[in-house]
Amino acid sequence: MKTAVIGLGLIGGSIALGLRRAGLSSQIVGVDVNLANGAKAVELGLVDKIVTEDVALSTSDLIILSIPVNALNALLPSVLDAVKKDAVVIDAGSTKAAICKSVTHHSKRSQFVAAHPIAGTENSGPEAAFDGLFKGKTNIICEAGKTSVVALATAMKVFDSLEMKTVFMEAEEHDRHVAYVSHLSHVSSFLLGQTVLDIEKDEKNIFDLAGSGFASTVRLAKSSPDMWTPIFEQNVEYLSQALLEYIMHLQRFHYHLMKRDTKELHRIMSKANEIRRVLDQQHDGQPVSPKKPEPTLN
Repeated sequence: MKTAVIGLGLIGGSIALGLRRAGLSSQIVGVDVNLANGAKAVELGLVDKIVTEDVALSTSDLIILSIPVNALNALLPSVLDAVKKDAVVIDAGSTKAAICKSVTHHSKRSQFVAAHPIAGTENSGPEAAFDGLFKGKTNIICEAGKTSVVALATAMKVFDSLEMKTVFMEAEEHDRHVAYVSHLSHVSSFLLGQTVLDIEKDEKNIFDLAGSGFASTVRLAKSSPDMWTPIFEQNVEYLSQALLEYIMHLQRFHYHLMKRDTKELHRIMSKANEIRRVLDQQHDGQPVSPKKPEPTLN
């Protein structure tokens, strides 16, 4: 199987490394608008060579799209126009509703798998890619019922080779959930970092006084604005709602803090501690994935 990876950053590069290790691809070619990233990806062995987008789409059996979601939304219809009739196209975007909507009526919609392999670090670029990034993590496939049996089976081979567990849901449901469990945490980290930078003008104080708790909380603030700005924009409806609810909790905490109501502050924090139980269950593998929808037969 010949594979093309379009977008050779952390996600695309790590997928390429996983496919290479698993032996799923006889050849892996890369496409990237950044020529330096392309050259580095070849140097690091992420891909065998760099080709043009036209060559990648017309000759590959599997196409992985790992580019910013705004570019993905615009590019996907033309990608499906150009691929072979038996090729499989998988995206790795962090939002799904707008992307799925862009190809709802496309004649090759059944060749497309709308996926979101949920993994990452605060680093970016081909140098950040590594085999094992996705191990034990969750992958989400949306609108599986609109994808052919063959394309879905190919996608499952890909994500199984990356050692991911796959969950199936609809695109709107996906975007609503990730607004809370992913996008909101990034906003919070960015703004906490900005707050500290605004108040602590002396960078030496930040270096000397910041403990591991602060470092872990603002780790996501080192993420790429080029990647996250389009994600926030594409999920504005659900992220806006998440932010309003988060601000409400912050205001409530501030109110009780100013009242010196330690009993209520303790109650709020104790209730928040319930997240430990939820996350521990996830690590134990207890949650049951939603039932896989029936794929289309065409």
